[in-house]
Amino acid sequence: STAMRRFLGPLLCLLALRLPAGSGAAARGLDVASYRERVRAMFYHAYEHYLESAFPYDELRPLTCDGQDTWGSFSLTLIDALDTLLILGNVSEFQRVVNVLQEGVDFDIDVNASVFETNIRVVGGLLSAHLLSRKAGLEVEAGWPCSGPLLRMAEEAARKLLPAFQTPTGMPYGTVNLLHGVNPGETPVTCTAGIGTFIVEFATLSHLTGDPVFEDVARKALKALWKNRSDIGLVGNHIDVITAKWVAQDAGIGAGVDSYFEYLVKGAILLQDKELMSMFLEYNKAIKNYTKFDDWYLWVQMYKGTVSMPVFQSLEAYWPGLQSLIGDVDNAMRTFLNYYTVWKQFGGLPEFYNIPQGYTVDKREGYPLRPELIESAMYLYRATRDPTLLELGRDAVESIEKISKVDCGFATIKDLRDHRLDNRMESFFLAETIKYLYLLFDPDNFIHNDGSDFDVVVTPYGECVLNAGGYIFNTEAHPIDPAALHCCRKRREEQWEVEDLMREFYSRKKTKKFTLKRAPDHGEGENAKDSQDASSEKAGEKRNSKKSSHSLLSCPSQSFNSKLAVLGQVFLDNT
Repeated sequence: STAMRRFLGPLLCLLALRLPAGSGAAARGLDVASYRERVRAMFYHAYEHYLESAFPYDELRPLTCDGQDTWGSFSLTLIDALDTLLILGNVSEFQRVVNVLQEGVDFDIDVNASVFETNIRVVGGLLSAHLLSRKAGLEVEAGWPCSGPLLRMAEEAARKLLPAFQTPTGMPYGTVNLLHGVNPGETPVTCTAGIGTFIVEFATLSHLTGDPVFEDVARKALKALWKNRSDIGLVGNHIDVITAKWVAQDAGIGAGVDSYFEYLVKGAILLQDKELMSMFLEYNKAIKNYTKFDDWYLWVQMYKGTVSMPVFQSLEAYWPGLQSLIGDVDNAMRTFLNYYTVWKQFGGLPEFYNIPQGYTVDKREGYPLRPELIESAMYLYRATRDPTLLELGRDAVESIEKISKVDCGFATIKDLRDHRLDNRMESFFLAETIKYLYLLFDPDNFIHNDGSDFDVVVTPYGECVLNAGGYIFNTEAHPIDPAALHCCRKRREEQWEVEDLMREFYSRKKTKKFTLKRAPDHGEGENAKDSQDASSEKAGEKRNSKKSSHSLLSCPSQSFNSKLAVLGQVFLDNT
């Protein structure tokens, strides 16, 4: 059906495309392997200097070779870089860092933390590392991925954020004290992205832990934004979370709004949720109608649609990648090429670029080594194999090394016009910029798995397929395995099976033909096989048959139609 084709668009970029050798890179003579190794060297130059000079602080200050806390004193760069280590193949350092974080990170601290940043960097980073632990060779608990030390840390961090959601609208405050909750007198004004960027991490937490509170608050916040959109279908930049009044009424796809749109699409794919996708598609129509001009996107007044700022922001460069996830590759490429012209003009993307004037905006000339254009190039290259996208990767490596590299790491570019530097290296440089660059140049990375390779693990609910590909990146580039969300939750079909089991049990008890052992409790992953062995010979025959029914004593981890998500299909066709 038309609806199904629209929902299956994300497959273009979530799964690897097998195109003929000689396409893309070879056509332009770009040495992909050489650039991949240069990106690897960039990572270690930054990472090792963080460990030497800045750990346990959040971030490295590369000009003075020391560290500083920025987002809450979590050793943030270490958490943010953890899954990048595995993508680069460094299993031993991944294992070491996991142990360091378990021993050293404490969330019971009197710190005012950004709810948004803590979620995407800390909760997202810990969840991703948790789901990759087995692949990294760590010895995991019997109940994994439904339990584990990194999952417990992620849950603890997320619980510290929950007080922020206790508002009349369900939209969260922007800041929370990790020890005391929301401070008295805290401003109720939050940016749109700070309200709508939780569903990926919080739904993952709910599905893994069985506690629905995380997904519930994330959904309520998403729906509150949807409810408060303007009559012409746009949302503004900042809103009062108590009164639901828009404080900043500029509508666009960039700073303050960006990851709200991103999470509607990624949440829809991750959860196979048509409602979230339909919300995005409605926004997409309004965005095209009111903000799009010649494949650029401007800022407009959310109620009238009149242009308020004819400006391109570097944060908007994620948009072509997002377009590719819904299958709109042609429009994505045209917009990407506009943004790439700005990169070539300056050797980076200035924070603000005046489109009519074709130059930077005063006091917004910097480039803090952001990943968004590289992120879009990675997605679009998976979809098209267009060599232009590799050329952006090449230019990024050359620019960053030439302008930003210093003895102790890579420094934020304060001004792209004269290449002055700032004494900061944001944690997203290792979490996102380096990761997307490496994945652009590494077509055979496990992240690009097309479903031909996978792992089968036993959970308290039975067998579960993992690492089959289709990873969903959160907005800090932490990959979440969508298959994991089907490993740890009881389904209605399972409840019916339990009822059938009880009827069978009492029936057999009366005839005294069978003796059944107790079925496993929620946490008894090691006993799952024992309980299967305790089933009757008749049930064993059923289990070995090719029929779709399950054995009475074995709870399936996921029904057949859900497994289609693991093997490549993103949305269910229930017809």
